[in-house]
Amino acid sequence: MKKILLVEDESSVVSFIKKGLQELGYEISVAFDGQTALKMVHTHHFDLIILDIMLPDINGLQVCKEIRENNKTIPILFLTALGSSENIVIGLESGGDDYLVKPFKFVELVARIKSLIRRTHHVIGTNEEDLIDNKYIYKFDDLTVNDYYKKVTREGLEINLTSTEYKLLMYFLQNPGKVISRTEILDAVWGVNYDLGTNVVDVYVNYLRKKLDFGKEKRIIHTVIGMGYVLKTAHD
Repeated sequence: MKKILLVEDESSVVSFIKKGLQELGYEISVAFDGQTALKMVHTHHFDLIILDIMLPDINGLQVCKEIRENNKTIPILFLTALGSSENIVIGLESGGDDYLVKPFKFVELVARIKSLIRRTHHVIGTNEEDLIDNKYIYKFDDLTVNDYYKKVTREGLEINLTSTEYKLLMYFLQNPGKVISRTEILDAVWGVNYDLGTNVVDVYVNYLRKKLDFGKEKRIIHTVIGMGYVLKTAHD
């Protein structure tokens, strides 16, 4: 049974979501404020967090940032009435994986939950022999990703990525040399199409580039004008 933490201060919304998700077999825990949510995340395991931004104490953006300091992989879905493109980008930049605007359709909430949980890798029963066989190792030029430990290194130096940045990098690694459109990236990394153009893709590719290319002479993610992006070496 998948465990979900719902961080929401409106009792009517809590009741609606909790009842609906429990009927689908999810185990739902509730926090009505940010401080309680942080304590629960530190002491319990959750498969996903549904997080409101407008909370009575610390706001959801800060809650998300604090969670990301210790947990880079747990999916976080923002659920809020703040629906402008700027709000959505800020939410994603703070470490959120998805963003759903109130009022929302319950079927869409469920679809996003399933997509986020499905895209999170939960590896059970893996031992060191699997890693020796490179089952979870991805390499491209001087970049190495250990997908079991979620560890990214370039020229032997570890690079810290957010959950979304990591998913974006993995998508590039799974499609080396292929020119990938912004629409394809949006669908593969976020799971659903956002109604905010392609800005979020450009923003995150820029974030990822800065971290991967910091102190390096060669860039490995290249822009193909009018078409999208491609993972390749400079001489390809």
